[in-house]
Amino acid sequence: MKYQPGDDIIILHTKEEGKVIEVLNKNMLLVEVRGVHFPVYTDQVDFPYFHRFTKKQEQQKKAAKRYVDEVPKEKKSIQQTNTEGVYLSFIPKFIMDEFGDDVVELFKLYLINHNKSGYKFHYTQDFFGKDEFELNGEILMRHDFYLHDIAFSDFNDNPAFNFDFSLITPDKTKAEHFETSIKLKPKQLFQRIEEMKEKNEPSMVFKLFDVYPEKRVEEKIGLSENIIKKNKAYKAEKIREHLEPARSVVDLHIEKLTGDWQRLSNFEILTIQLREFEKWYELAFAHHLQNFIVIHGVGTGRLRDEIHEVLKTKKEVKTFINQYDPRFGYGATEIFFQY
Repeated sequence: MKYQPGDDIIILHTKEEGKVIEVLNKNMLLVEVRGVHFPVYTDQVDFPYFHRFTKKQEQQKKAAKRYVDEVPKEKKSIQQTNTEGVYLSFIPKFIMDEFGDDVVELFKLYLINHNKSGYKFHYTQDFFGKDEFELNGEILMRHDFYLHDIAFSDFNDNPAFNFDFSLITPDKTKAEHFETSIKLKPKQLFQRIEEMKEKNEPSMVFKLFDVYPEKRVEEKIGLSENIIKKNKAYKAEKIREHLEPARSVVDLHIEKLTGDWQRLSNFEILTIQLREFEKWYELAFAHHLQNFIVIHGVGTGRLRDEIHEVLKTKKEVKTFINQYDPRFGYGATEIFFQY
């Protein structure tokens, strides 16, 4: 092997110098440049000595011949090509099987921050809902953070990668914390590996979020400023008399909400469903219901996950469960309030 861990190298297209951290396979290295770890192909790097020697020869040849029209040009600033956001990167490490083919032995997991803010995070990785790995850390802006390795065979156990983020520097306009997760099934993983190979990419990358969310402003349905002014002398129970009656069970299947749903996009359908959920959730809380059931169906689980993310931010929610119910199967979540 041409390169070994600890070797000094130079990235050919940026001319930045770094070190080899690990040899992933015969064609790929894990390198460190200015504190950042990332994978590169061996043909994208070289030893600094060879580069300096070649560059010196080129400069000597150029100095021997100058042209009249050689006018110094203004240097252009290096444009940041990475998109904004926070990502979870899976870097595969290959081994050679008995047939001489490269196969994935494990993945090295990195948290990558391309945003201009630093974050604290609590990370858990679980199998079938049971925690396997846990870590607290901080990731600065424009940095990455090594999490741990996970064996390729472990993806048969439906791993989930869960994060709870908060800002290193608090901001009153931003949310106190933000939770997100990635769940990978074996079939989905195999597809991503094949896509990675076809596109000749060194890793698989999943976006966790684009921008850290703003602080959520609670809006009470039906309690506009005019209504509050007119009813400010009323007691709380009197105010509730002027609200629309609450429902203990709400069905969010789109055909129950609109008759023209076939023409809507998935995003438009989800928006209508979430708006309807917010309305009946606020009314259930305003009327002091002890519990509230929302029927979201099974499907892809997108609506359920969005509702659960909203519930995690609600201080008045004591708990919520999504378990089998003889009436709804697994297609409903029951919410319990605390007052």
